[in-house]
Amino acid sequence: MVSMVDDEQFLITAAQRGDLDSFNALVLKYQNAAFTLAYRIMGETSSANDAAQEAMITAYRRLSTFRGGSFKAWLMRIVTNRCYDELRKRKRQRQTTFTDLTPDDADEPPLADETDTPEDIVQARELQRAVQRCIDRLNPDQKLVLVLCDIDGLDYDEISGQVGAALGTVKSRLSRARAAVRDCLTSVRELLPAAYRLISEQTDT
Repeated sequence: MVSMVDDEQFLITAAQRGDLDSFNALVLKYQNAAFTLAYRIMGETSSANDAAQEAMITAYRRLSTFRGGSFKAWLMRIVTNRCYDELRKRKRQRQTTFTDLTPDDADEPPLADETDTPEDIVQARELQRAVQRCIDRLNPDQKLVLVLCDIDGLDYDEISGQVGAALGTVKSRLSRARAAVRDCLTSVRELLPAAYRLISEQTDT
């Protein structure tokens, strides 16, 4: 019986030999993860779509450089680099900063619970926007490790390899990023779940 890992390796090997169908199968497998990472870095749908698509093209051209290990980590590193290239280009052209990038209202996630009231829906969307704004205020290094760990679910070792930083540096950036987001969210404490709201209120007394 062929495992999922063996199946992926088969697709990678075939794609490296020029089989476009095999590469397309890899794209279908990881396109959602690529878009999610790009969106968290770019902060808007159109730019995230462009970055993810261009990263896939780059990945296809560089398939011969993949020497094994985690294909997903290799691909996400390309996505990250593409996003950062675009952000640096924007900064040079228009002096755009991360705090200027906010998600569009059209990017709201589907409702998880059909029993949510209209008020619940509005608060959930407002909270999502608030969290994204807080993430966007982080410096690029802190933002990246936060996205990779808390959104993509990578462990410290995977993040260290992907961003090219020492394990201790990754942990330090992540700790500072989480603290910054937590402090930022105190301005919207009324949108937080009651348990977190009470904790915030206690720390202020």
